[in-house]
Amino acid sequence: MNLWFRLLWVLITARRRGRLTLPSDGSALTFSVWPHDLDISFHMNNGRYLTLMDLGRLDVMVRSDLWRQVLRYRWTPIASAVTVRFQRELRLFQKFRLETRLLCWGTNLVVMEQTFVLDGGPRDGQTSARALFKGGLYDRKEKKFVEISRLMNLLGVSEVSPPATPEVEAFLHADDQLKQVGRTSSHLGA
Repeated sequence: MNLWFRLLWVLITARRRGRLTLPSDGSALTFSVWPHDLDISFHMNNGRYLTLMDLGRLDVMVRSDLWRQVLRYRWTPIASAVTVRFQRELRLFQKFRLETRLLCWGTNLVVMEQTFVLDGGPRDGQTSARALFKGGLYDRKEKKFVEISRLMNLLGVSEVSPPATPEVEAFLHADDQLKQVGRTSSHLGA
């Protein structure tokens, strides 16, 4: 239930945080670690990071008005790959910011960076975790991902993608390798 409250908070407060212009603007959401976010080590559960990252990407979609097009065409946001590097734990009641920004894009998928930054205390401003996300919007009717050029046109954006940084290239290469292995390997016991 707590995630529903956070979801509603992100949606209700989106207008107050202002409109985002893609691809240059990013999202910053502030949260606190609550007891239901903890695992048996009493720090935020690694799965909770992924769930909160969904809210960061949703904030970008809502505040850039992309969400209107998603609803209009009944597109489905799809995560294709995520890699997370955990650096510092988030403990009970620790405040943190989730910063989300668009890095680059291809024909039908985008790469975003999502960073968890400690907010307050002796480690204020330090990174707790950094993630790279690859995903897109899937058109179930057409049975394919929506082309990014179409999304950009709907948002009135005419920019070309910035070049991928070396870490993004490595992330995309690792994802491609996993995809290739997944096509050729058999499951245990199969």
